[in-house]
Amino acid sequence: MRVELTDDPSCFIARDWTEVTVADPDGTFFHTPAYLKLWWEEFGSGALRVAVAESDGRPVGAAGVEIVDRQLRFLGGFDVTDYMGPVARPGFQEAMAKELLAALLADGGWDRADLRGLPVEGSWLGALEEAGRAVGLAVVRGDDGVAPCIDLPPSYQDYLAGLPRKLRHEIRRKERRLVEAAGSYSVHLSSPQTVQRDLDLFFELHRSSPGPKGKFMNAGMEIFFRRLAEAFLPGRRFHLAFLETGGRKVAGAIGFAFKDTFSLYNSSFDREFGAWSPGMVLVANLIQGAVELGCHRFDMLTGDLEYKYRFGARPRQIGRLELVR
Repeated sequence: MRVELTDDPSCFIARDWTEVTVADPDGTFFHTPAYLKLWWEEFGSGALRVAVAESDGRPVGAAGVEIVDRQLRFLGGFDVTDYMGPVARPGFQEAMAKELLAALLADGGWDRADLRGLPVEGSWLGALEEAGRAVGLAVVRGDDGVAPCIDLPPSYQDYLAGLPRKLRHEIRRKERRLVEAAGSYSVHLSSPQTVQRDLDLFFELHRSSPGPKGKFMNAGMEIFFRRLAEAFLPGRRFHLAFLETGGRKVAGAIGFAFKDTFSLYNSSFDREFGAWSPGMVLVANLIQGAVELGCHRFDMLTGDLEYKYRFGARPRQIGRLELVR
């Protein structure tokens, strides 16, 4: 296996490793070159390095990093990308980890590495930890939070039946309360014709949130979200859903569908309707939709928030590696 490093951003297209991401059991939407290209264009601030590994003339692994103030980081940053790190075809993970770190050491320009977004139950945290020690780096494993997720059964009724009785009743009760208070409701997905207008409302609701959430959607972040919709809605990877009642859209959610997983990325709701929990009702509908899409996992992504466990999510630990030369 041979690893090549490049600082040319055209490699996101020229060396497209989407098939490798699909083949890697730990590969997610956030590992795809199309997502990383968009992230780099909006948020990249350091020296770009993209590694592509080949064996017998075909790509078998890839990873993107940036070097900021002599610190090495995976592409994706610390704010908007939930999973980061390399991808490789099955059987190449350990070799990819070793060759990647060897190539980055030889390339130079960095003293420390802060590698986040690595699920503890996946292959890459251990592979990179072992590879780091093998090439003489000081390695410290740390914690990078929790990403609760739901393992989905074949039907929504099976999902509900598998929940503890209290949680199942709470989901149904919130739906009944919304209907009793506001009348019937419906859930609509944005289309290419409506998505930019729907995003206007999503951002408005998001900025009405108290605390840090209300400040998150600044002008730069809004551009990033609009570009996500423009790039990934046509391929049905990007989903913007709104719950509507009484002619008003009162809760919205953005998610990504990739492989067998639906990931809940961001949400907002009208505070005037907060007592009726429209956001919770919308999430329940999205879970049902994910089951109907044939997804096996509903990923609620990083953030150890209490509401996620009301849907039966299990905590999924995310790890972090600090490497010192």
